[in-house]
Amino acid sequence: MTTDASTIDAVQLEESEHPDTVANHAFGFWIYLMTDLVLFASIFATFSVLSRSYAGGPTGKELFDLPYTFVETMFLLFSSATYGMAVLAIYRGKKYGVLTWLGVTFLLGLGFISMEANEFYHMILGGNGPQRSGFLSAFFTLVGTHGAHVTFGLIWMATMVGQVAIKGLSVPVQSRLMRLSMFWHFLDIVWIGVFTIVYLMGST
Repeated sequence: MTTDASTIDAVQLEESEHPDTVANHAFGFWIYLMTDLVLFASIFATFSVLSRSYAGGPTGKELFDLPYTFVETMFLLFSSATYGMAVLAIYRGKKYGVLTWLGVTFLLGLGFISMEANEFYHMILGGNGPQRSGFLSAFFTLVGTHGAHVTFGLIWMATMVGQVAIKGLSVPVQSRLMRLSMFWHFLDIVWIGVFTIVYLMGST
């Protein structure tokens, strides 16, 4: 047995024998989410200050396509619901149910990030990039930071699909899936704030 294999077995054995390890990991991840919340709160505050700094450029009302963004939002909201179905499958020990719902969630998340990238592309192509005004700089920073988090979540999700397929629903795998669930739902909540403050209020 290789050293790497021995290390993995030791970690899995530790988590199996000590349930508090899983709880400690969850607690540590909550701390990470709180630091991420501070990050987003700071960017939201910056956007609020710069939201009317157009520098003669276009306003949100001129740039935003609310029906398009609403569809984008539905992708993310439904992905949160489908991840909830994956969690139910975890509790029932249904490996293939978990894989199916994770796959659906991944596709919805990919649809969301693709629509966001398309929005950015057309804004920049029209000369409305982050350098155009303080408003657009704050917009790209806030929405882009959320998009980067979603992209990381998709990479994490793809990794977990591989782990579930290979290792099954072991205690360590379930623990990681639950932390991913916390992360994904957190991004959903942040996006509701983005949609409300940036898009809805910016279009009025």
